[in-house]
Amino acid sequence: MSYSMSTLLTRNLHDVFGENDPARRRAAIDEIFTEDCVFYEPRGVYRGRDEIDRVAGAIKATHPDFRYQIITGPEELGNGGRIQWASGRPGEAPAYAGT
Repeated sequence: MSYSMSTLLTRNLHDVFGENDPARRRAAIDEIFTEDCVFYEPRGVYRGRDEIDRVAGAIKATHPDFRYQIITGPEELGNGGRIQWASGRPGEAPAYAGT
């Protein structure tokens, strides 16, 4: 299935990095990422679905009760994109934000 860049960015935030359930997270990864995908973030570069699954699970485990909120809509940049978000406990001020 083909998705727009905006849809992929939003699903990556909520269905991959925001998902607590490992089986649902992995199903989303298998659906939206290719096997040779690469994910870049400040602490490293992760290659392939298994690595993305591992790092997404590790990040979510540090704050399982936090929820991601989109600050500004997805921006498409050539064949890539970014989305600005904040994260924190529901009903409280965000604890941190990122892009």
